[in-house]
Amino acid sequence: MQSKTLHAPLKKGAFFCLSLLLAVMATTPATAIADETCMSPYMAKIVGQEDYVYVWTLGAEGVGDEQDKLVTVDVNPASPTYGKVVNTLSVGGRNEAHHSGFTDDRHYLWAGGLDTSKIFIFDVHTDPAKPTLYRTIDDFVKASGGVVGPHTTYALPGRMMLTGLSNDKDHGGRTALVEYTNTGDYVATHWMPTDQDLGGAVKSGNFADGYGYDIRALPRRNVMITSSFTGWNNYMMNLGKLMGDPEAMKRFGNTVVVWDLHTRKPKKIFDVPGAPLEIRCAWGPHNNYCFTTTALTSKVWLIYEDDDGEWQAKAVADIGDASKIPLPVDISISADDTELWIDTWNDGMARLFDISDPFNPVEVQQTRIGAQINMASQSWDGKRIYFTSSLLANWDKTEAPEGEDLQYFKSYTWDGKKLSHEFTIDFVAENLGLPHQMRFGAYSLYGQSHPNVAASEMPGNSGGN
Repeated sequence: MQSKTLHAPLKKGAFFCLSLLLAVMATTPATAIADETCMSPYMAKIVGQEDYVYVWTLGAEGVGDEQDKLVTVDVNPASPTYGKVVNTLSVGGRNEAHHSGFTDDRHYLWAGGLDTSKIFIFDVHTDPAKPTLYRTIDDFVKASGGVVGPHTTYALPGRMMLTGLSNDKDHGGRTALVEYTNTGDYVATHWMPTDQDLGGAVKSGNFADGYGYDIRALPRRNVMITSSFTGWNNYMMNLGKLMGDPEAMKRFGNTVVVWDLHTRKPKKIFDVPGAPLEIRCAWGPHNNYCFTTTALTSKVWLIYEDDDGEWQAKAVADIGDASKIPLPVDISISADDTELWIDTWNDGMARLFDISDPFNPVEVQQTRIGAQINMASQSWDGKRIYFTSSLLANWDKTEAPEGEDLQYFKSYTWDGKKLSHEFTIDFVAENLGLPHQMRFGAYSLYGQSHPNVAASEMPGNSGGN
């Protein structure tokens, strides 16, 4: 049974603003809303203009110092260095830099390497313009009991929950969730359910493959939701070779798992065929659902709680023609739960879906951002959205059509009808590397004022908690 509360489209105008305010207040404490709408609900927020975007960047042979690095981009239009890189911090070597995430207090930014399984913890609160390396975790595999490839770093109260992509036995997709303290001390490993060990979960379909990828939480429903991808053997393989290997193409995840948030135990396993990647959950207090997309089958899936309190999974829309391999990657849900941005890597498109009826998403716009596209991060107020291009070092395109950007950070404004380009940074031309995950920074989060921007010059309110 579908939940009736899921169908009601949110109204516009003043009523909508009031509804959103009430939703925010009812969901969590005022300090517990993230600015990037894909982030943890436990995090402190930026309520207006962010000052910086931190870009976790892959080192590339022949590009600059060839090392993975955290790149700080000034995105405050009132700043004299707007649109420029103001700091880089290299971490040594190439680790297959991939995803990153803040602790709940946003004092630290965690960033992982899918190849070496190293985790780098950056201090971003002492000086938001110049992050420093606080700690490197180089025993992740040993401490976790054999998990390889730290992917999502997700904030829980006083904890970071990490998803793994692989294991040290066969470098396949069987993996786990790994829990740490905010400052990097290991707590526990929670293995994904498999046919051999369901861990108390109910298997609702054909699959219990033990694969992992992303994680999100809905605290009010006491659930965590995880998705699945593939193991080290696949994600470190050349993409052309991978796609030409029928056996390798079988080794992708086909599941979404619903977990008990408090006990960390899996509850239900859903068949979601074709590598479900990013998970984005609705923010409204009665909108008990999340979206994911499948990379190999180009579908939008809804993971939702029905009227009987049971969680379900349903394919609700197609994303282009799967035979043409658009390859949906990152997605970003708007703060009002009415829009979903979906990036399709292979064709370089940012696609906007109207999700006011979550059971019937409708594509309403396409914008070509570059020769390839990966990540999307939008501000809480919905006025700005940023894009980066790199997917995986061995999967990225090596050439772009004339006049198109290949490895970039791009800033756009969004007025509800069209994307307007603000600026581009060519990461290869600037000797930075291959840009991947983005996270936001602001002085206001830490009770500070921007040293180079007067309060009267700020574009909107950049208040913190």
